Order: sequence, then structure tokens, then C-alpha cells
Amino acid sequence: RHAVCIFYLVLRALDTIEDDMTISLDVKVPMLHEFHSYLYQPEWKYMESKEKDRQVLEDFPTISMEFRNLSKVYQDVISDICHKMGVGMAEFLEKKVDSQHEWDKYCHYVAGLVGIGLSRLFSASELEDPIVGQDTELANSMGLFLQKTNIIRDYLEDQLEGREFWPREVWSRYAKKLSDLAKPENIDMAVQCLNELITNALHHVPDVLTYLSRLKNQSVFNFCAIPQVMAIATLAACYNNKQVFRGVVKIRKGQAVTLMMDATNIQAVKAIMYQYVEEIYQKIPGTDPSSNKTQQVIASIRAMSLPGGPMASRHHYSPIYLSCAMLLAALSWQYLSTISKATEEYVQAGEN
Repeated sequence: RHAVCIFYLVLRALDTIEDDMTISLDVKVPMLHEFHSYLYQPEWKYMESKEKDRQVLEDFPTISMEFRNLSKVYQDVISDICHKMGVGMAEFLEKKVDSQHEWDKYCHYVAGLVGIGLSRLFSASELEDPIVGQDTELANSMGLFLQKTNIIRDYLEDQLEGREFWPREVWSRYAKKLSDLAKPENIDMAVQCLNELITNALHHVPDVLTYLSRLKNQSVFNFCAIPQVMAIATLAACYNNKQVFRGVVKIRKGQAVTLMMDATNIQAVKAIMYQYVEEIYQKIPGTDPSSNKTQQVIASIRAMSLPGGPMASRHHYSPIYLSCAMLLAALSWQYLSTISKATEEYVQAGEN
């Protein structure tokens, strides 16, 4: 618990530096490269940030002290991931996401590495088998699925704030500029572009199911599964939906709470995944350029999600259990999002 908490705070501090547009590149790039070393400098802090989360930088000595109090096995994981993420963030400060390969690379740096780091912590704690931390490909997919969902959903917010994360290789087939997708006259092409990116994201679901099927500890399972079912529900809401280009698309709070309550075992998660890919399948337009690819990836998810036995029944849990589950959902969803404001809406029910 402490290791995961400190991991989150360290990465929140790193992310706050990346997000702060008032820091010049000649200052920011070296900071990102060296940030992992600040963990071992008891006095290091940064007081010049204008970001809303600047407290993690101003009070960094408190965080770094707790980091140094962790077992060395946890310190090594957190420091290593922090180093790799800082280098990756710096790489993408000066270039936009162009190809789909670069999209995967960017998402690896900001979210896949979080999945890998968490997995290594789970194994280091011996709550999970060594294979969980060793299989970096599956752990990376856990992060990529969440990050791509955030990026797809947050098209309009990112446009309004001058950020672009949709890969040029995809959107350039539908518009001359990414911002053109928000124009009413381009809505049909915009939705086709959206559907192609959602199809791309769905390719990570089989890896997600394989990863979750390996987990043995109930708390770890809840922590990992809840954000994933939130993501598939979000993609189902966004698929073929013009509203992505007009405002915020989000799942209902009641729906979010139900997902938190239900995603407690692998059969339940498979049933949830099956339900939402069926919802997407029913919405595939016959004229959509990606329709065949969408149908193919849904077929592969269906094959993995078909229940091998009776469907897991709805269980009733105590208020204390539900509070814990919602808190886990809130924390883990925030871990894997670079845009915390948008994700807070998902966890509002848990916070209340």
C-alpha cells in the first residue's frame, strides 16, 4: 500500500512538471531527465510551478523521505520507472504523435510504464506470482488501454487547451487539421476517425483479460480490474458518437458504481467486457471504413469472454467494502491518466 501510494505521488510530481507550460523547455527537459535522482536528494523541491497539483513539488521532501523509507526492492522499481518515464516525456515535448507506432510509444511512456511498475510492485510484495511483474507486454497493454481511452474521449478538451494526442497517421485520412474534426460540416468524417481509434484501442482487451486472469490477490484484482471495465464502458459510450466532438461523453455515476461493485472476479470482468463489445457491435455502421476491423477485434474479445460456466451472480457487499473499492478505483484510474480533471468525474461517486 505504501509503495503504491508513493509511486503515485512521485509520478504525479513528474507529470506536474510535464504539464506545466510555464516552465521553459531548456529547464523542463533536464528536470524530466534527472527527476529520478531527486528521490535521493532530501532537500530537493520546486517552488516555481503554476500547476494545480504544485503541492507535490513544493512538498517533495516529504514524498522523497517516505520513498527512502520503503524497502529497497520497491525503491528500485519506482526509481527505474520514474527515470524511463521522464526520458520518454522529454522526447515527446518537442514532437507530436505522428504514426500509430508513436502513439503506442507515447502511451507506453505515460501509462504503460505505470502498468509495468505496478506489476513489478505486486510481484515484489509476493502478493502476486513473479510472472505478473515479468510479463511487461501484458502490463504495458493494461496502461495503453486506459491511456488510449482517455485520449479518445478527451478530444475536445485537449483541442481547447492546445494539446494533440490523436495520431496524425489516422486523423490525416479524415481531415487536413486535427481541429477540423470539431467543425459541424466534418462530423461524419470525424466519427469515422473516432471509430478507427476505438478499434485500435480494443486490440488491447485480450491482453487485459489475460493479465487479470493471472491475479490471485483480491485487493490487487479490484485495483486493476475496476479502471479496465470503466474504460470499456467509456469506449462503448464514445463509439460512433458525435457528442465526442461537441462536449464531454461520460458514463453515468450509477453505472460507474455498478461496475465497481461487480468487477471482483475474472468471470464477472469477462461478462462486462462481453456486454460492452456487444453494445459496440450493435452500433457498427455498415458504411464505416473500419467496420471489418472492428468486427474482427470484437470476435476475438467474444471468444475470450464467453463464460465457461454460470455467470457470476451479483454479490452484496458491506459499505466499508464498497468505500474501499471506490477508493481503489479512484486512485488507479488517476494513476493512468495524464488529464486528471476529466477523470475526476469518473470517481466522484467514490469520493462522495
